[in-house]
Amino acid sequence: MLRTIFISAIILCLYAQVKAQKIPAYNADDLMKRASSKDTIYVINFWATWCVPCVRELSAFDTLQLRYKDKPVKVILTSFDFKESYPQKILDFIKKKKLLPEVVWFSETNANEFIPKIENSWSGSLPATLILQPSKNFRWFNEGIITSGKLSGIIDKQIGL
Repeated sequence: MLRTIFISAIILCLYAQVKAQKIPAYNADDLMKRASSKDTIYVINFWATWCVPCVRELSAFDTLQLRYKDKPVKVILTSFDFKESYPQKILDFIKKKKLLPEVVWFSETNANEFIPKIENSWSGSLPATLILQPSKNFRWFNEGIITSGKLSGIIDKQIGL
């Protein structure tokens, strides 16, 4: 009996670990819908594991995740990795880097279709970051590397800190 309970506990733990490591695949419409709650500020970073500047700035988003953990701020790392990397290479990368924010995989490849749904001024280069606050119709976009200090300044102003 003890052996059965022990085996069941191990299976449950393994199942929970696998389930927790799931990365959803989003298209532009899914992502914008995900970032539409009126009571939240969304920080959406567009990156890829193969993009050196993207990887360099990821710690800024870990910093934001920790700084605003008790505030209505949601950080979403949106991976533009190639289909062959989804999901295992991305999962391995997340685990290796111990990334804290939620990670989703961007499933669209036609920039002419998805860019206008996200940000018209975007050339499509990575990294890029979008901050949305639907309740105030606030939208801010940056193409290129960004620091946690710059992001915190924008977020603090929006939440009145």
